Amino acid sequence: MTDSAQPSPADDAGSVDAMTRDIGDVSAMELITTVAVHLMSASAVKLGLAEDGEQDKDLDEARKLITALAGLVTAGAPELGSQHAGPLRDGLKSLQLAFREASLFPDEPGKGPGEKFTGPVYG
Repeated sequence: MTDSAQPSPADDAGSVDAMTRDIGDVSAMELITTVAVHLMSASAVKLGLAEDGEQDKDLDEARKLITALAGLVTAGAPELGSQHAGPLRDGLKSLQLAFREASLFPDEPGKGPGEKFTGPVYG
């Protein structure tokens, strides 16, 4: 007797084809902003700003996520236009400042996460 809940390799291939078709229908701007929002959310969690706060806090992970977000926002901004890039930059800056505030030994301006892409961030 087989377990019908287990997908077969053919089912996996079909779902990959479906995902490929689905992602092909999404604009580059939507993909970039969606990834940026996911990076922002994950950064906030790792900064301890989510519901569980201190339990999920991991500043090393937050640094990596914020740096990746900074690279994405900086590289994508010219393609997104100010209407879409502005809010992403604002969110990024808020996370960079929150990181500095959460750190026991804050980085100097210009040395914080993502600041090699954005330049120094001041409150």
